[in-house]
Amino acid sequence: MQKSSEFGSCVLDVIQRRRSRRACAVMMVETDKIHSLFEAARWAPSSLNEQPWFYIYATRDQDLWNKIFEALKEGNKLWARNAPLLICSFVRKNYIRFDSPNPAARYDLGAANAFLSLQAAHLGLNVHQMAGFDQQVIIKNLGVPDRYEPVIIMAIGYLGDVSSLPENLQAREYAPRERFVEEEFVMNKSFVE
Repeated sequence: MQKSSEFGSCVLDVIQRRRSRRACAVMMVETDKIHSLFEAARWAPSSLNEQPWFYIYATRDQDLWNKIFEALKEGNKLWARNAPLLICSFVRKNYIRFDSPNPAARYDLGAANAFLSLQAAHLGLNVHQMAGFDQQVIIKNLGVPDRYEPVIIMAIGYLGDVSSLPENLQAREYAPRERFVEEEFVMNKSFVE
């Protein structure tokens, strides 16, 4: 499958700037910027306007940060230990109005996380989303009720010194950002034509 580092069409500057870096500066993220991230997530679209997302965040100076950090897989702990802000994102499994499973919940959370990530890029922050964590540890450490499911943990901060990372991660930081070209995931015909 073909990939490219070039933008094939005009997109917003904030989309062009957004990256998932691992090197974090130790500088704390300001409270108003943290609230701005969640305000952006708040305005994401969702099925039936259910807004099935839920977030627990912690700054590095809180014991809660350690409870989230502890759930990360070892490969993520190597670099996320410097992140001044960790956010665990959850979905509410059922619709509020129907009390039946919401099959769009994860999709909607993805939209909210995308809005949050773009707001972060706009504010000069970096977001690195991680699926590499132990769900059972998060559930235990945060006392998560059964109506919620942990989906993604995000490490957020200002960009730090890449040389502070292990060599294999330094190489990934300097690698060009590549994506599949549009022809690999978009068609103007059905699968059977």
